Order: sequence, then C-alpha cells, then structure tokens
Amino acid sequence: MMKKSNTKPPEAAGAWPVVGHLRLLGGPDLPHKTLGAMADKYGPIFVIRIGSDPTVVVSSSEAAREIFTINDKIWASKPTVIAAMKHMGYDAAMYGFHPMDHIFLLSNRRLESIKHVWISETNTSIKQLYEKVASDGGETLVDMKKWFSVFTMGMSLRLISGKRCFVGDEDEVSRRYQKALSNFFRLVAVFVPSDAIPILRRWIDLRGYESKMKKTGQDLDSILGEMLDEHKIKKQKRSGEEAVEEDFMDVMLSVLEKDPKVMSDCKFDADTIIKATCKSMMVACSDTLMVTLVWVLSLLVNHPHILQKVHEEMDTHVGRERQVHESDIKNLLYLQAATKETLRLYPPGPIMTRESTEDCTLLGYHIPAATRLMVNISKVQRDPKVWTSQSEFKPERFLAGGEVDVSRYHSFQFMPFGGGRRSFPGTSLALQVVHLALARLIHGFDFKTPSGEPTDMTESPGLTNVKATPLDLLVTPRLSSKLYTC
Repeated sequence: MMKKSNTKPPEAAGAWPVVGHLRLLGGPDLPHKTLGAMADKYGPIFVIRIGSDPTVVVSSSEAAREIFTINDKIWASKPTVIAAMKHMGYDAAMYGFHPMDHIFLLSNRRLESIKHVWISETNTSIKQLYEKVASDGGETLVDMKKWFSVFTMGMSLRLISGKRCFVGDEDEVSRRYQKALSNFFRLVAVFVPSDAIPILRRWIDLRGYESKMKKTGQDLDSILGEMLDEHKIKKQKRSGEEAVEEDFMDVMLSVLEKDPKVMSDCKFDADTIIKATCKSMMVACSDTLMVTLVWVLSLLVNHPHILQKVHEEMDTHVGRERQVHESDIKNLLYLQAATKETLRLYPPGPIMTRESTEDCTLLGYHIPAATRLMVNISKVQRDPKVWTSQSEFKPERFLAGGEVDVSRYHSFQFMPFGGGRRSFPGTSLALQVVHLALARLIHGFDFKTPSGEPTDMTESPGLTNVKATPLDLLVTPRLSSKLYTC
C-alpha cells in the first residue's frame, strides 16, 4: 500500500546528539558497507543524521528510478556546504560538484577528434612496460596499481592540455601537476567536521585540513591558469583559421566562443568555468580510470579461468601477429562484459550524493526541500533480488541474454557512473580508454601473483573505491618483441 505523502522515512537508531550517525560512518567498515547493512534492517529508504541534519539513504533500483526520472530535476544539485567543494572545486563551479544543469561537452564528434591522444598514450605506456620487462630478463614484478596511476595521470594531463606527463626530471609542469593532483585526491576524501556541523567553521580548522585544501586549490588553479593562457595565445595566433580542437581546453574555448548563451545564467566567469570543468576532467581521467583498471585486472588475475576466456577471445579476433587496435574493441564482447561486471562489484564512486531543491515524494515518503541524499550504488548493484550470486564475478551475466538488460547503461539496477542529468558525462570516454588499455595489456602480457595466491581485494575509504593494497604482479610478454615497439 502506498504511504501517505506526509509520512517520513524510518530513521536509523543510534544517532548521538550533535554528531548524529557520524561515529557509525567512521567505524571499521567502509561507509557503503555500513549503510548497506543498515538497509538490510530498515529497508530501501531510511534517514540518518550527518551532524543534526537528516540525510536520506536509498539502496534500491526502484528508488533510484524515481530519483533519476520523475524527480530528476529536484535531485540535480550537489550538497552545497562541503569544504572540498568550496576550496578545491571553485566554490561549486567544478563540473562534478556544480549544482547547475550539465553542459555536455563530450559529444561523439569531439571524442573522435581527441581519440588520438589516448591511443598514443596507451601505445607509449605499453612500450615502456615491455622495455622494463625485457630489461629484467623477460619477467619482472610490477606494481600495476602504481603503473595504472602513472598511466592515467599522464593521459589526463595530455587530454586536457596537450602536454605530456612524466617525460623527465626536468619537467616542472609534470612534477607540479602530479603533486597537486595527489594532494587533491588525498584531501577530497577527508572528512571535515564542519561539513556536518557548519558552525564549527567559524572557530576551528581541525588538523588544518581546510588550510591544506585552500593551498591545493590555489596550486591547481595556478597550473590550470598557465595552461589556459597558453591555449588563448595559441588560439589568437590562429585567428581567422578554422578552430582546431586538439585537447579539452581547446574544446571548452570553442564551446564558449560559439555559444555565449552557455554563460547567460552562470555566476562564474568563462575562465573559472573552463578551469573548473577541466579540473573535473582531471579527476575523472586520473582517479576514476585508475580505480576501474586496477579492479578489472585484480579480478581477472584472481579468476584465471575467466582471464583465459579473455585471452581466447583476443586470440580469435586479433591473433598474435599484430597489436590490438581500437577498431577491434567492438568484437571483444567478453572483455567488455568483464569490465561491466567489475563496475558492478566495484563502482568507482560507491555512494552518490545529491540535495533536493523542492519538496517531493520518494517511494511514498515525503522528502522536504534541502534534504541531502545518499544513493548507495554499491548496495543497488549487489541486490540479491536482481542479481543471482550477487557477490560473484560472473561476466556472462552481461552477455546477450544475460539476467538483467543493462543496454546503454540506462538500467537503474546498474549505474556505476550515476544516473539522471547529473550522471558522469565522461562515461563514453572512460569506457573507450579502459577497454583499449585493458585489451592492449591483456593481449600483450601474462599476469600472475608472485605467490600464486589471489591478490588482496581490500577496499579503502575515500571519494573513489580504491584498492587498499598494491597490485604486485609478475609480468611476462605474450607477443613477438617487434609488436611492442610499433
């Protein structure tokens, strides 16, 4: 029976005065697992207290469907009182935090124009990995988590600005970029008490986190400002010529020049929007891609029979006489299924946050305006009512005729990149990069753990779902040496 519209969702027990349920979320278990256990007790929608403010937690695809369809516009904003957003996200101008409607910049045409970047970066990284393995006698131990981090950080810099990263000790831009971005990822995962109890912000900066956030925000702004100035000068030199979109900053300058209306309702100037949006792409291309690549390879190494199926698919469609090309990816359906299954088990962002702009009804419950929302993506994607053997790694469920139709990522049972108008705009870019990088790695190398035992799959807390421990693997080439140097 439908609940009355003025009925409130159940509130979880255990809240303390002033701090609410913060002690539970800061306990030994990860927040998405703690909230998942609470959902088993209280149901698919319940309320917790972050400080004294109520936060609605949802953990079912039915609730997600209502949020991202019927009430999509109401839930399109991010929470506004967040220290990281204020100090490192241009005070909500940053794309991932920005409460306005999306400006979609990553069309298929624009992705096609910058595709050469990730293809080139992938080729270079694979060649460097082979050279390291060959110099060590044909087999070497590599921390693939660190390797993926270097790979994705370098790719993000080149995609955004056209600059290559980590080209040598003399590369000051690369060093500054790496340090500032590393600080960003460390600090954005920090819980700042004043986010839950805003009045504290007037008197105390616990452990100096907000000061560190301000410094990191200034460092990134300086780097992005220098890049933007260089792009403006380059654009002026080409005045009168057809616009060339070689990287994401070129795209942003082109969009704002051709369509000034984009800025009509915006409280930020054009330079701030460009830098903020590029910063969001830096985060997505570095951390989100790294996290996904690490989990896919970890799961494949821990399931040798599945890794063997991926190898067999590649040997069938590509063979061992040439490299994998981007055009081959459409035929590597099992690799794509393994990627989707990884995203189901380990979504890059296990909890998605929103804030309502109006009163609304959710699963029959009344939700007032200015209520914070947490969507437990991890719990939704492991719902035993939807997924059989929900905790097992089974890529077959994403092949044709699988148990759930998740075509085009429009299913609310499966939404690793979020949903609605505030879903991750770089989904297509992310998948293209992940598929090509994985295909080149798995086609080109054999991977196994040094001990022969499964790699540790412990997750760590933070904005993204990072593997807590290194991914140390023995790496051996599978192909002729000439194929790595092309």
